[in-house]
Amino acid sequence: MKFNDGHVVAVACYPFLMIVSAVGNITVLVILLRRRKRNRSRINNMLLHLSIADLLVTFLMMPLEIAWNWTVDWRGGDALCRIMSFFRIFGLYLSSYVLVCISLDRYFAVLRPMQISDRRGRWMLTGAWVAAVICSLPQMVVFQALPHFEHKWYMQCITMGTLTTPMAEVTYAAFGMVALYLLPLAVIIFSYASILVEIFHRSRDPIDVRRSSLGFLGRAKIRTLKMTIIIVLVFFVCSTPYYVMMVWYWVDRKNAINSDQRLQKGLMLFASANSCMNPIVYGAFNIRTRRSNSQVSIPLSALSAATDRKLTLKSALRSSKPASHASSASPGDPCKASR
Repeated sequence: MKFNDGHVVAVACYPFLMIVSAVGNITVLVILLRRRKRNRSRINNMLLHLSIADLLVTFLMMPLEIAWNWTVDWRGGDALCRIMSFFRIFGLYLSSYVLVCISLDRYFAVLRPMQISDRRGRWMLTGAWVAAVICSLPQMVVFQALPHFEHKWYMQCITMGTLTTPMAEVTYAAFGMVALYLLPLAVIIFSYASILVEIFHRSRDPIDVRRSSLGFLGRAKIRTLKMTIIIVLVFFVCSTPYYVMMVWYWVDRKNAINSDQRLQKGLMLFASANSCMNPIVYGAFNIRTRRSNSQVSIPLSALSAATDRKLTLKSALRSSKPASHASSASPGDPCKASR
């Protein structure tokens, strides 16, 4: 009920995160919008949606956290409590699910190049938006503005009136942990790990080890390895501290509540830090601002082209065998006629 050290940490750090996230995501958004007229690639479109999701976190969640920590109590009424509770988590869900879309798009581009299409990409993004809305809607039900049971003047936007038992609180929090953290992390790790395995496999394939492709496979391997490690590490580092605090609250609620308020707020700050890192990570690996043709660089999608070249070469090698005996074939030989 009083302004404490934890509120100081939140009020001091959120503006910094907000500025970094706003500058990074707006920069990426402007670049992508300029290039959209010339290049409507899937990865371009997905990065655009990722920037929009992170900007929702930046301009909806972060200002709310700053104002709420400054006033300590809730002063927006019940309706605003429910609406802002929705948007408080919606941007985080959308950002995570768009990251899943990007990882799945890269997975299909490398391992299932014949199954990937712009239509599939649009459907994945639509699914990300729908899933984010569905997962965020319960916030409008469980959160409500209630007065303190003793000090009626003190209002707070809480779940106490809806989730009336500890088991209900743990169940709802566990759902959020799985939907927002564990499931996206599992898909991201699986997708990029599969891509790495495929690249290492191709680098050992004698068909691919040619002077024209050896350099490409080496660069792709190193670049993909770097991107995979950074993407998984950033998602893990930015998301894990918040859920460590949550699990601590489940296991040892008394000590978790009585722990240093600065530690609690510091761990919770990481939940929105991913929106600051996304434009740096994905912008660095997928956007080359100095390219003369002003296109988005998609190093992994080029592997699908390598697959086509590989299949073409294998077909040529198979067809060269009957061609070598064409001189001894009869005039009516279909093989000779087809050549």
